Amino acid sequence: MSEALSPQRRYGVGLVLLAAGGTLAITMGARQSMGLFLGTMNTSTGLGLASISLAFAFGQLWWGLTQPFAGMVADRIGTARVLLLGITLVAIGTALTPFMTTTVGLIFAIGVLSAGGAGMAGPSVLMAAATRLIPPEKRGMATGIVNAGGSFGQFLFAPIAQGITAAAGWVVALQSLAVISLFALPAAWVLRGNALQSAAAAGAAPVKTQSTREAVAGAVSNRSFQWLTIGFFVCGFHVAFIATHLPGVVAACQLPAALGAWSLAMVGLFNIVGSFSMGWAVSRWRMKSLLSLVYATRAVAVTLFMLAPKTEAVMLVFAAVIGLTFLSTVPPTVGLVAKMFGTAHMGTLFGR
Repeated sequence: MSEALSPQRRYGVGLVLLAAGGTLAITMGARQSMGLFLGTMNTSTGLGLASISLAFAFGQLWWGLTQPFAGMVADRIGTARVLLLGITLVAIGTALTPFMTTTVGLIFAIGVLSAGGAGMAGPSVLMAAATRLIPPEKRGMATGIVNAGGSFGQFLFAPIAQGITAAAGWVVALQSLAVISLFALPAAWVLRGNALQSAAAAGAAPVKTQSTREAVAGAVSNRSFQWLTIGFFVCGFHVAFIATHLPGVVAACQLPAALGAWSLAMVGLFNIVGSFSMGWAVSRWRMKSLLSLVYATRAVAVTLFMLAPKTEAVMLVFAAVIGLTFLSTVPPTVGLVAKMFGTAHMGTLFGR
């Protein structure tokens, strides 16, 4: 692909953000909506919730492990190829899921294909691409906008998946999500390029002064990066657990099934607010203080939810509060990584 002009110069910041945010909306929307099908999968396969949850748990692990390697490949050879492969794998894994009747099959479809594809077309690659292509003074709000894309996907996909399931069944719903995932493919063209090419196209001096191994070694030995990684690890556990099991909690409390979808949608809706707010805030306050505030708010919300009676109102209020903190950790985390280590290895380091 020709790199004569960077996408940011050729298309403008708005289209770069639309491509990155739209891709995250589709991949995260499809992934975060899978929890709606957990009970149906159990009924259809008879495998038991433990076995199906194992597939989701493996998927979360694989999603996390995939991101640093996907980011490293994108940093070196360009974002486009990584996104094309990732989006395709999301579609294939989602389409195959209804046909898997064993635990190994579900792990392969959900845990390897779909989750691995979502990792390749996920936050590390997309945030790195956006950060490289956006001027430094706009990066805080830009990461908030891209992050809000993932939130919008969850807000949009959960009711759609629930509606298709009610009208045509869960198999058709998953097949529909697979087809919708392919709509993200054109974004690969807009976001093409790697760190060196983006810098050269922008007329800047090359920013890649370290090898990937040197960059990773330096980051891993940095105490601030270690604490940042630990916090993000806990954040990932919260996000995956709530997205997967919140509909099950609704069912266990004998509340309407549609409430599960609307709770996930509420998380996504308020996550948009949280992402935009955090994108605005990171350029005005200390990013590590903002991260501490988000994590503390989430801890209080979960504690109060466990103690409160489980009513429809409580579920929706909890979903709204969690939504404000759900992925609002991403903009300050991206900002701190860029501040500490620059953008040349952003995909690799943020993926860790």
